[in-house]
Amino acid sequence: MQSTAETSPAAPRRILHNARLRDVVELGGAVVLSAIVALAALKVIGAISWPAYNTSNVTRALTTLGQVVIVVIGAIAVVAYRSGRSRTWTSWLSSLASAGLVTVTLGMPLGATKLYLFGLSADQQFRTEYLTRLTDSPHLADMTYDGLAPYYPAGWFWFGGRFASLLGMPGWEAYKLWAIVSIAVAAALGTALWNRMVGVGIGTAIGLATTAVTLVYTSPEPYAAVLILPGVPMLVVVASALRGRRRLAEGPTTLSGTNWLAVAAGGLFIGVSAATYTLYTGLFAGTAVLMALGYLVQAWMQNRNAAVDRAPLRRATYLAVIVRLVVMGVVAVLVALLAWTPYLAARSSSIAAPSGSAEHYLPENGAIVGLPMFQLNLVGLLTLIGLIWVVVRARRRTIAAAFAWTLVGVLGITCLSLALTAVGTTLLSFRLEGVTAVVLAAAGVFGVVECSRAVVARFGDVRTVIGVLAGVAAIGLAQTIPSHLSSEITTAYTDTDGYGQRADQHPAGAESYYPELHRLIGEQTGAPADQSVVLTADYGFLSLYPYWGFQGLTSHYANPLAEFDKRAQAIETWSKSETTEDLVAAMAATPWRSPNVFLFRYSADGYTLRLAEDVFPNDPNVRRYTVTFSPSGFDDPMFTVTELGPFVLVVKKG
Repeated sequence: MQSTAETSPAAPRRILHNARLRDVVELGGAVVLSAIVALAALKVIGAISWPAYNTSNVTRALTTLGQVVIVVIGAIAVVAYRSGRSRTWTSWLSSLASAGLVTVTLGMPLGATKLYLFGLSADQQFRTEYLTRLTDSPHLADMTYDGLAPYYPAGWFWFGGRFASLLGMPGWEAYKLWAIVSIAVAAALGTALWNRMVGVGIGTAIGLATTAVTLVYTSPEPYAAVLILPGVPMLVVVASALRGRRRLAEGPTTLSGTNWLAVAAGGLFIGVSAATYTLYTGLFAGTAVLMALGYLVQAWMQNRNAAVDRAPLRRATYLAVIVRLVVMGVVAVLVALLAWTPYLAARSSSIAAPSGSAEHYLPENGAIVGLPMFQLNLVGLLTLIGLIWVVVRARRRTIAAAFAWTLVGVLGITCLSLALTAVGTTLLSFRLEGVTAVVLAAAGVFGVVECSRAVVARFGDVRTVIGVLAGVAAIGLAQTIPSHLSSEITTAYTDTDGYGQRADQHPAGAESYYPELHRLIGEQTGAPADQSVVLTADYGFLSLYPYWGFQGLTSHYANPLAEFDKRAQAIETWSKSETTEDLVAAMAATPWRSPNVFLFRYSADGYTLRLAEDVFPNDPNVRRYTVTFSPSGFDDPMFTVTELGPFVLVVKKG
């Protein structure tokens, strides 16, 4: 006989409440545990004196060993789950395996350097500058220009700044730790989401596969990686939320069948994406719209083929899909505004015409459609299986349908980006290749699972054989990642860090003078770094210390409100000044806050700066040119001139 509690109307609500509580514990626990374990592991790795990656294979060997251990941990989680153990702790173990794969694969090769992939070179230079800015203060601000609201989404960098501040580390040094820990947490969260959807058995395999592929494609861009890993399963949540509580074949429901928690979660995810990475937000939001349109078409076709007139129900179904999409969009906008409000307000009130060339970049892989499934390696094989699975199952399974719409979205943005080259711009579609690869890798795991079931049905219980082969394949894929990232890792050892040292123990570059230059500026200005504006072409200096810059690295990274081209013209005008009076007058005539610190390179002709201009559609898209200041322009007591190594430091008094 059933108890009263079991038959009461409150029982289903209590069961639902308990299920949601378990989900919160499972997901939240995965996040917290992975953060603790990743940070602790990185601290242990950093405490040991390792040989440099580019001069020894020791760290490579230990990386491979760690990856083998991680795959074994994942296998233990799967076996325990299939043996009837608690889903919560087996999911935690599974999530820790994915987080551990990130920590070992990135942390061990970088164990002997304080810098992250690509060191302080290329794009990592301005990313480190941004983290340094938000470490100095939690106030949202442009990475370079004083008084401007940030244009690049600050989400990942703001939390990174708080992370660095909490640990009491300079932003440049915390960058590596924050990048690896945040990717590890994202991997754990993504795996926990998969575990919740499809069980720990399949979820663990998807988690490890997508983590490995993400590391191959997007680990140098950590704020992209932290979106992809939970983003792929969240797109499945978005697909389910827009449809309502029905199976895919049954079509969308009316509003009464809405899972509002899923709708809110989808909106929250898109909003967080908007506060982190604009391009990915365009893909995720665009994919949600495509999904909604697909459901509207499905509802129209089903009602058209009905034997009786179902116009009222058809209208209610259409309305439900639209309402769910709108609510999701509203939630996303509200979250996004936390990061975007300062810039939007500044842009609406600015009298300067916005200018920028962030989209003026077209490398070779931006001129093609990314097709990872045709690579002759394990990633190519896995993604090819995934493509086949998506095509076969897209009309029957929500996960496959969500993947299909995402791939359509990527293809749409890519084709539009290719077309826009004809009018002098792009959409940077090559950045989406990582999304394509991860989506197809996840789909590939589903394809392998279905093939495995067919093999078991044909040859009997050979699951152990299949499991061993899958484990070997996982190790094979994981151990190739350092080779894929070899150039990025090597740069982290050959660049000079903020302490003036190279991690490979070779003689440091001119950047080794930066600490002394920073000390001299502090002595001569008597003010903290964030109260000075520096004119320099050594932008690595701004990556290490929170000085404001008068000019950015290139127009592609510059705030559209900064008037990059006009600033460059002003610098050229200043360089032609022969006397202090001319120079001071020229600087006073500009509408921006003038620099009080100048960091030049010394030459026989004077004090030089290497500036940049946009030359898109050429590749490279930047042309460097030199302007030379006459020393006579600073021959006045209002300037203190110090020569140090190849540098000339000029500090304006008052």
